[in-house]
Amino acid sequence: MPPVIPLAILCQTASFIKSASQVDQCPADQGLEVAFAGRSNAGKSSALNTLTHARLARTSKTPGRTQLINFFGLDEQRRLVDLPGYGYAKVPLELKEHWKQHLDAYLTSRQSLAGVVLVMDIRHPLSPFDCMMLEWADTTGLPVHILLSKADKLSFGAAKGELLKVQNRVRKEFGNRATVQLFSSPKRLGVDEAHAVLEGWLFPQDAEVEAE
Repeated sequence: MPPVIPLAILCQTASFIKSASQVDQCPADQGLEVAFAGRSNAGKSSALNTLTHARLARTSKTPGRTQLINFFGLDEQRRLVDLPGYGYAKVPLELKEHWKQHLDAYLTSRQSLAGVVLVMDIRHPLSPFDCMMLEWADTTGLPVHILLSKADKLSFGAAKGELLKVQNRVRKEFGNRATVQLFSSPKRLGVDEAHAVLEGWLFPQDAEVEAE
């Protein structure tokens, strides 16, 4: 049985809860949440905004602007989380180390974390930073769903070809724990598919009943 309120509609009601620069500032670790991660300028904030039909996450042509862990509530027990963009060379080293320390703490200690949406620019997928995230998820057993963003920048055939290459490499190196899809914020490509993944993570009992 699906959620009483379809996730696509629930996402439209998403609202800002708070920002945290370190784990002890995060909301209470209860319920379920899905974190959005990605290399700076990969389209993470745009993807989050598109999936919620709102401008929750700050978008900018300047990479590295998301400097806090930002929490958005869907209902009293479910949240979406916008993590700091990683890998931007011009961010001061001190800030990079701060992000790394507290992101590691968040990713390894947050009991309510149900899955990670990893956003990659389809033209530059599987960077060392992306692979680091996948290796971490593989170690902890947490599911990852990859959005190959900016798919509209390639022809349909080229985008499909890139999707197959990434799927094959991810399957070979990380098994079935990570899934991959095409995504475009301007074209709204892949929105329904992404919502289905989020729904399975945020409403796991409903997904189990449906599977039975």
